[in-house]
Amino acid sequence: MGNFNAQVAALPAVDWPAVSRTFIESLGLECNPYTTQIEPHDWIAEYCDALAAANVVLIDLCRDFWGYISLGYLRQQTLATEVGSSTMPHKVNPIDFENAEGNLGVANALLRHFADKLPLSRWQRDLSDSTVLRNVGVALGHSLIAWDSLGRGLGKVAADPARIAADLEGAWEVLGEAVQTVMRSAGVPGGYERLKEFTRGRVIDAQALADFIDTLPLAPADKSRLKALRPEDYTGLAARLAREIS
Repeated sequence: MGNFNAQVAALPAVDWPAVSRTFIESLGLECNPYTTQIEPHDWIAEYCDALAAANVVLIDLCRDFWGYISLGYLRQQTLATEVGSSTMPHKVNPIDFENAEGNLGVANALLRHFADKLPLSRWQRDLSDSTVLRNVGVALGHSLIAWDSLGRGLGKVAADPARIAADLEGAWEVLGEAVQTVMRSAGVPGGYERLKEFTRGRVIDAQALADFIDTLPLAPADKSRLKALRPEDYTGLAARLAREIS
């Protein structure tokens, strides 16, 4: 609200901070009694930084979904109103995720600048913030467009269980972690070396892994539990944790 220099000079007996507060709050605003030449922009900078951090998470999500779609793990719903690739009409491009990623990048370029720029003011009299503040809406607009695109994209994807299962069926070596950890838990010496010798440079299938487990000095119950594992089931507590956080 300033120092009330002129007001005190004119009417020194008036409680100017109280008058100012009453007037500001009558307008439905929150009073900030201690400012510099302008209302400090720290809260805007904090908001922009937090929003940019959230957008980074979404950029990562867009890239992951783009990759999973490219690998065929996720498939996209086809819409008659959409045009596919310019040279391959059958192709369904992950355009929603690409648009979202692009707009999130533009938004964050501005938001990061706001977070760095707005808390600064030369001698508390620098008005270079005014032209910057005019672009806050631009950054929020790009963010909103990105979120809308991402929402549409997420609404059109579904897992391809057959494609995922085909990859997992050819990756029995992922169960090596479980075998090695059980060996360590049972106190079997050289578990890592045993597994390395068995898996290095070899194609592992269900039978080969079961035969290897049979050679290990483990309790019958441990062997049975390991041989019952399948790559598609080796997810630990992932399902439970996902439900807890959702």
